[in-house]
Amino acid sequence: MFQGAMVAIVTPFKAGQVDEASFRQLIEFQIANGTNAIVPCGTTGESATLTFSEHERIIEITVEQVGKRIPVIAGTGSNNTEEAIRLTRHAQKAGADGALLISPYYNKPTQEGLYQHFKKVAASVDIPLILYNIPGRSAVNIEPDTIARLSRIDNIVGVKEATGSMKQITDIIARCDESFHVISGEDYITFPLLCAGGKGVISVVSNIDPRGMSDLCSLYFAGKYDEARQLYYKLLPICHAVFVETNPSPVKSALAMMKMIESDEVRLPLIPTSEGAKERLRRVMEQCGLLAPARAGAVS
Repeated sequence: MFQGAMVAIVTPFKAGQVDEASFRQLIEFQIANGTNAIVPCGTTGESATLTFSEHERIIEITVEQVGKRIPVIAGTGSNNTEEAIRLTRHAQKAGADGALLISPYYNKPTQEGLYQHFKKVAASVDIPLILYNIPGRSAVNIEPDTIARLSRIDNIVGVKEATGSMKQITDIIARCDESFHVISGEDYITFPLLCAGGKGVISVVSNIDPRGMSDLCSLYFAGKYDEARQLYYKLLPICHAVFVETNPSPVKSALAMMKMIESDEVRLPLIPTSEGAKERLRRVMEQCGLLAPARAGAVS
């Protein structure tokens, strides 16, 4: 159900408010270009700075706009278990096809605490859940043995792995049933993960190149491994460039350059991409064919 290139979609803002019109257009852009699922309210969607009402409304908009054409996997995690339950129940009620649950951040729970947290959320809903392991932001790693234990809970169906570690990824795949989906949380590791038995990517790059990331996964699953590998190396420079500063500032700047959103506004404590980083990003986007080369003397 959750396989291929899935976009960790940005939340566009305008004058401090969610830009609903632009958000709906981004969803249509994704569907038209082969994205396999929409993932709102994740790290890239700036979930940490959304109010509860904004968070819930964005999930509702996504479900409404997608209209069951592809799956919606709502970001509903929190470092507070009861908040995670509230958000996940809302996502189910709104019609989301699944939920993405980040490991509790700041608290630094033990492995048993992580297990009990996810187990309690899973017991509160009937929709499929994907764990989200990103120790660089959450300060705690969900160890492979804990993920294997959680995979035996019926509605915990996969993990978004953003450690960047192939050892972690292969340890998880080795310990879990084949029906448990290991999904890349790092664009630059998508092809190696597929080769190891992973099922796809929840992608930042898909915000600006949904067709490229979708084709990469489609080629791989069609058995066209050499073509998939060639496309992977073509995409690799942009996979690195969108992380030139803290995500999602660069990818929002890229979308603004492409005229896909009106503003690259982010919420404090994030700040917009610096001018030097924007220029580096622009050059890579031009090289990758995502932007026409700027004319000499032109005002961007």
